[in-house]
Amino acid sequence: MAKISVIGAGNVGATTVQRLAELELGEIVMTDIVEGLPQGKALDLMQAGAITGYDTSIIGTNDYADIVDSDLVIITAGIARKPGMTREDLIKTNSKIIAEVSRNIAKYAPESIVINVTNPLDIITYIAMKSTGFETKKVFGMSGVLDSGRFASFIAEELKCSKKDVQAMVIGGHGDLMVPLPQYTTVSGVPLTDLLSGDRIARLVERTVNGGAEIVELLKQGSAFYAPSAAIVSMAEAVIKNTKRILPASAYLEGQYGQEGIYFGVPVKLGASGVEEILELKLDKSQYEILRKSSETIRNVISQLEV
Repeated sequence: MAKISVIGAGNVGATTVQRLAELELGEIVMTDIVEGLPQGKALDLMQAGAITGYDTSIIGTNDYADIVDSDLVIITAGIARKPGMTREDLIKTNSKIIAEVSRNIAKYAPESIVINVTNPLDIITYIAMKSTGFETKKVFGMSGVLDSGRFASFIAEELKCSKKDVQAMVIGGHGDLMVPLPQYTTVSGVPLTDLLSGDRIARLVERTVNGGAEIVELLKQGSAFYAPSAAIVSMAEAVIKNTKRILPASAYLEGQYGQEGIYFGVPVKLGASGVEEILELKLDKSQYEILRKSSETIRNVISQLEV
């Protein structure tokens, strides 16, 4: 049976554990620095299993040693965005937290695959890779699945159709310069561009780019966690079950899309060894320009980091 560890017992981490447990993907360890928090949530989730019908083992702990020999580690630790705060504003605090987390992953679970969720996503994923010393394909970030899900949700709402029929694609940096791709987005195989006018698509694209900030503003305190946890688990399942799903993820680029040496949201094939392949899509000039600007932002921040 697989062993999955979730670092961070906040809203994203705990909801991720709940979804993992319900799917019975393996035994789960949830760890957090706050004493009692992961233990209490783990106990609550174990009792829920007796009601909803899952037998998953869930351990809550403050000790990194309990993640030993994990097959998959999911990082959700760090502070969340507050109203008016950009993802980049998070970098100073979260880079220190994730560097420490990553060193403990390397110590206790050196053979694991790592999915990072902490923002600013692409930059923190780079820090996790450097701090663990793992192969780049074994460390990747959850971004595009969430962004694509938001795009798909808005499209379904606009068309008044089932979300199940929408296949959306969003790539690029997980921030204000993400790139929703209408030309690679379909509804039951029908291109989105055949169903909606350019103006309506542009409005949906803009809402997708601001999707996380919209939720932050509405909540006043905290940020999204239901959709992020759903996105995390879809990626975790691809790794644990080795399904070879094609999903957008923040992956380390080595020349793809004209970029090298950074983590960036691109479509990848996910399996038991992590990122098994990066798919390179044909984009139009404006989309390539947004990618270029986004990559410059990421690269500039990385150049100032001590990793």
